[in-house]
Amino acid sequence: MKDTEICSCEHCTGKYCASKAPIFRELDSEQLSEVMSKILRRRYKKGQIIFFEGDVSDKFYIINSGKVKIFKYTKEGKEQILHILSEGDFIGFLSLLKKGKFDFNAEALEDVHVCLLTKDDFDKIVKEAPDISLRILESLHDRLVSLENLVQTLSTKDIETRIAGLLKNFAKDFGVKKKEGVVIELPLSREEMANYIGVTRETMSRKLTSMEDDGVIELIGNKKVVIKDMEALEEMA
Repeated sequence: MKDTEICSCEHCTGKYCASKAPIFRELDSEQLSEVMSKILRRRYKKGQIIFFEGDVSDKFYIINSGKVKIFKYTKEGKEQILHILSEGDFIGFLSLLKKGKFDFNAEALEDVHVCLLTKDDFDKIVKEAPDISLRILESLHDRLVSLENLVQTLSTKDIETRIAGLLKNFAKDFGVKKKEGVVIELPLSREEMANYIGVTRETMSRKLTSMEDDGVIELIGNKKVVIKDMEALEEMA
């Protein structure tokens, strides 16, 4: 992995960064210290590949800061985004059950800090705090529901519905409520958003402009959207 920096967590500027991950949130300070003693931290620059499809999957990645794009390539060579992960999310939970290979790619959408645990170290932690396994299963359930929603979105022919559904999900995951509406710092470019839901970039831009004209959203540059009428957006989705 090029241009990554590896260091022990004792040099990390964020105290107990692993506590951001929901699966570790209920650990007491002693247990959390034990987790931290086994963690390595890696930093990836924007656009850098964290791992490729087919790479050996024997580690557990916790996103400390930044956003990560999980994606595959279709038979036609087109990128299909599966998930956008951010602070507190994790990757590689299946490899904790059995070592294997990743069946997707991961790319840093912005500068990303990742905390990393090997399978062997994680096995020791789970023996001390077995409830962690339950939280992994809960997160796995949420990811499967997200994939089912994506399949359902891609299967509809109504492009407006696809875009509204995408914005609704972004509002839930990345939105901040302000007096002007729900402000979203978009994690993807217009082209990536279009690829995500299977439309062209031109169609994406045209539909977003139409939604702005209808007063549902406000576009601020290329990387920010304000949801002005959440009720209307939910009806469209």
